[in-house]
Parts: sequence; C-alpha cells; structure tokens
Amino acid sequence: MKLNELRDNPGATKSRKRVGRGPGSGMGKTAGRGIKGQKSRSGVAIKGYEGGQMPLYQRLPKRGFNKPNRKKYAVVNLGILQKFIDAKKLDAKKAITEDVLLDSGVVRRKLDGVRILAKGEITSKVTLEVTGASKGAVEAVEKAGGKLTVTTPASEAAPAE
Repeated sequence: MKLNELRDNPGATKSRKRVGRGPGSGMGKTAGRGIKGQKSRSGVAIKGYEGGQMPLYQRLPKRGFNKPNRKKYAVVNLGILQKFIDAKKLDAKKAITEDVLLDSGVVRRKLDGVRILAKGEITSKVTLEVTGASKGAVEAVEKAGGKLTVTTPASEAAPAE
C-alpha cells in the first residue's frame, strides 16, 4: 500500500449538499426552504416557540434554589494524592499546601479553595494544609501517620464589623 492509494471506505464520507446553486442541482432558487414565511428567511430561531401558546419550559413549575454565593472547591481525592507522591511529583516530607498542589498539577485552579475527599488509599505520612476536608479524609490521613489542617481562606478569616 502506498500513500497515494489511501482511500476512505466506500460510503464512509458523504459530500455536503450545496444549496442555491442553480436549477440543474435540484436545490436551486429557494434552496429547499419552500416559499416565503419565517423559516425561509435567515436568522430563524423558533426551537421553543409554540405558536403563541405559553411554551412548555415556562409552564412547568420552578423548583429549588440556587445559592448565588455558593463556594466552589477544587476537589482532590486521597488516591490521586498518593499517586502523585509515588510518581515523585509531590514531596511527602514537606508540608503540602494549596499552592504546592497547584504547581505540581494535582489541581488545575484553586477556585474558592481545595477540598480533600477520602476516595482512595493514602499510605504516605503527609502534612496537608487545605481549605476543606471530609471527616473520612482527615481520619485516613491521621491513620497513615500524617496531619491534615483545615485553614480558612483570607477572605473569610477576618470578620467584618
């Protein structure tokens, strides 16, 4: 087989339909859109329109509440942490802070802080300083002989009086 003999399987690709290219194409003049009306014009967006009737998405009741100032944490599982320590991307002897996790690539961005969850096993003795942690994660780290400190971010630490 040579490079010039490479071809797609028959029927694997389909050429695109070129509309509005003259009467001989079978898709000329109105280009398959019919005559007049909103759908024959460009810039049509009538996906949720029900001909003047109240659309379904507006008829359904609203439920729940979305907290506007909810905190969004970058989540790190203990198993991932152990994997990074084994791969020598994290140093278990030094204190692991949020900035260290960011530099090593465990988390992509800090968001409102880093939260440790107890999924996976941790065997290394580590000292962690993060914004949040689950009870299971704290227990697992202490069981492995380490220490997990939950710090409050600078924005919350100083109460406004």
